[in-house]
Amino acid sequence: MGMPGTEGERFSVAVRTVDGTVLLTLGGELDHDTAEPLRQALEGAAVRGGRLVVDMAGLRFCDSTGLNALLHGRIAVEEAGGSLELAGLGGPVARMFRITGADTVFPVHSDVTRALGGKPGP
Repeated sequence: MGMPGTEGERFSVAVRTVDGTVLLTLGGELDHDTAEPLRQALEGAAVRGGRLVVDMAGLRFCDSTGLNALLHGRIAVEEAGGSLELAGLGGPVARMFRITGADTVFPVHSDVTRALGGKPGP
């Protein structure tokens, strides 16, 4: 079932808070046609400042539009005094982040459990 505001079933973003950390869980394909819900979620999280973790384990595809949304989100979060971290990079998404060097710009965790300090979310 897609989240409200997403483009059909191709991409989803779910937002929740775990122990004070805002967690964005992405799924599907993040590209030019589906990036707007992510931009909106990042803007909403940036306003709050604090720590933001983006779980990318469910992401099958990410193009430069998705990468740019995350880079802009990181700047906005940092300007509000927070941090944006990634978790669960894998497959073609991890490869794209490696090739572009974006994996050196973000703190990257192997999975969400580690990102949240070893405590699985509810």
